Amino acid sequence: MRRAKPLFVAIAWLLVFCACEQACSQSPAQAAEGAQQFAKLGEFKLQSGTVVHEFRIGYRTLGKLNAEKSNAVLWPTWLGGKSEDLLEFVGPGKVVDSSKYFVIVADAMGDGVSTSPSKSAARPRMKFPQFTIRDMVESEHRLATDVLRLTHLHAVMGLSMGGMQTFEWAVAYPDFMDVTIPMEGSPQSTSYDKLLWTSEIDAIELDPAWNNGNPAGPLTRGIALAEEIDSMNLTSPVYRATHTKAADFESFLGEIRKSGRSEEGAVSDQIRQRETIISLDIPREFGVTLEQAAKRVRSKMLVIVSPEDHMVNPSPAVEFAGAIGAPVVSLDSVCGHLSLSCISVGPIVAQFLANPASVRSQTLKDPSIR
Repeated sequence: MRRAKPLFVAIAWLLVFCACEQACSQSPAQAAEGAQQFAKLGEFKLQSGTVVHEFRIGYRTLGKLNAEKSNAVLWPTWLGGKSEDLLEFVGPGKVVDSSKYFVIVADAMGDGVSTSPSKSAARPRMKFPQFTIRDMVESEHRLATDVLRLTHLHAVMGLSMGGMQTFEWAVAYPDFMDVTIPMEGSPQSTSYDKLLWTSEIDAIELDPAWNNGNPAGPLTRGIALAEEIDSMNLTSPVYRATHTKAADFESFLGEIRKSGRSEEGAVSDQIRQRETIISLDIPREFGVTLEQAAKRVRSKMLVIVSPEDHMVNPSPAVEFAGAIGAPVVSLDSVCGHLSLSCISVGPIVAQFLANPASVRSQTLKDPSIR
């Protein structure tokens, strides 16, 4: 499944020295602007207690760290996304202005760039242990502290699964950053979320080539079915009915099925990352209520949601924001999880990064809706 492509469209609105054993292959000072880098973290203990050996995290940096080391912004990837996908949206005059901020775009664990089931020699594919959103955050925290030698971030921000990581950062490391901006993310997967991602995993595992987790070749049929489920939930019923006439349905379906293909290694990444979302429950992780989890937050938070989001249920994010009085930007659009491609919120995000007190709760309407 090519999950990165839909979310790449969804954000079309966005126009040190390392220790020997925990070093990146190229120091930030040596690397070209936005170049792929890797930080070797050595042994990495998951929340489950399982230790992953020779763990590495991929990342890219843009801009320069100021003398006070107070301008770093971390932006982790979404489900199936790569740090490369974010480069277009970072730079002077863009959402995160790299002439002002030192921007770190990080490859979330399991994305096929950082340590992933598809890249593991010791525990390949489905032998790779399940991991969590918190595990992703812990690897990013070690990147920031052990490799980049940062003791504080100005901001953490992210979209979709990146927004989930942002919520996790805000609760797990409340004093580590000034600002957090979860966009279409959640602090807790609802039963609806779990049903969606479980259905997609079940569809993948129905593929004749799945072979009980040991596929001998590319997967197509199960992947295509999972793509159909994904497409159905990516927007809203109104959006789909409007953009695909009934007479054009067969050609629409044919395009989905045509793109429904995954190499045998990559499918394990897709399943494991979906499992992280299914298990997401920050309040349970800390043994508190959602309201109590929210009250751990000390950063200035801006929550961006779409009420018509059928991919990530917005209710927990809205409740979380309400518990701490954080401003909520609500996107009034039938575009659902793709609302960020239909409504420009880039200027608001940039404004909040610069001056959080200047942004209030508001509803932005899709300009195409009259």
